[in-house]
Parts: sequence; structure tokens; C-alpha cells
Amino acid sequence: MKIIYCAALAAALALLPIVLLPGAAYSQGKAAPKGAKLYFITPQDGQKIRGGFWVRFGLRNMGVTHAGDDYQNAGHHHLLVDVNDPIDTKEPIPQDKSHLHFGAGQTETFLELPPGTHTLQLVLGDAKHYPFDPPVASEKITVRVRQPGPVPRR
Repeated sequence: MKIIYCAALAAALALLPIVLLPGAAYSQGKAAPKGAKLYFITPQDGQKIRGGFWVRFGLRNMGVTHAGDDYQNAGHHHLLVDVNDPIDTKEPIPQDKSHLHFGAGQTETFLELPPGTHTLQLVLGDAKHYPFDPPVASEKITVRVRQPGPVPRR
């Protein structure tokens, strides 16, 4: 009987933060340190690119970690491709072909986009993919992708 009582008490205590503080279950609204800056190392705004290209992420005054790791002053990268909607700090960053997640702590990627003009923006997410508040985001840049050149014959 004592074991059942202890198990019930442990379960009730485990649920207490969820019942009393519903917002505590989420990381939304986490503040970033002052001076945090997210930026593109490459490519540069306005760059014309032929075929696939490397995108390298820069971050100052914060650390990069894996998704799910809740370290202070750290997060992981998200690359937004052709996204016009503003960043909503109360919602996790979606994961789809326009919202690329780098939850393993990556700081670069090889990107292949169809020919045309594209916008790119970096957003740092916390352990649960929520943007910081205010968002730690790069300036939005524009790149123009051209058709790849012919493959040389041997």
C-alpha cells in the first residue's frame, strides 16, 4: 500500500509544474545575451551563384549546441529560404523545405536552389526550436542562382 501511495505522490509532483505553470513546459520567450549577432559568412548579399553553393553561418556572443540541449546562451541554426513571414517568437520554427533545421550543431551547409532570385535568413533557435525573444536573426540577403555551366568532357 505504501508503494502505491509513493508512486501516486511522485506522479502528482511530476505534473505539478505543468498544472500550475503551463508556460513552463515550453522555452518560448527565452532571452539572448546583449550583443548576440547572427550573420552569413558566405554567400554575400547580392552574390550571383552558378549551381550549388556553400552557406556558412556566423554567430557572435553565443554558442552553438544541438537541438534538445538547453544550455544558457546557446542555440542551433535555422536557415529560412524565400520566407517572407515575420518571425513569431511564440511559435517553434517550422521544419519544411523553406525552414531548414541544423539541430546537430552544424554551422554550414551545401545548398542547391533552382535558378532565380532567392532570399536567405538565419534564425537561432533554442533547445525546442523557438526563436529567442527578441529574435537572434541575420539580415535577410538575396542571392541569384544561375544555371550551372556545362560539364567539361574528358
